[in-house]
Amino acid sequence: MKLSIIHSDPDILGGVPVFFGTRVPIEVLFDYLQEDTVEDFLRGYPHITRAMVNEVFAIIAQQFKSKIPRKKHHEVAT
Repeated sequence: MKLSIIHSDPDILGGVPVFFGTRVPIEVLFDYLQEDTVEDFLRGYPHITRAMVNEVFAIIAQQFKSKIPRKKHHEVAT
């Protein structure tokens, strides 16, 4: 089973979700994105990789995916 990149442990920052293996809260990424770019975040936290950020985005996106089957863009009638 693959471990999630998002980790929460009461002994690490009081359970605030962090990037696995770090003490960098996931919230910091989203704080950066309010005014800066992913590249800016990565420069500020060089031990976080783009793959780690992409995995966070994938996890968040999965939470918003509808369970209702949808047509692909090219299948939508005009």
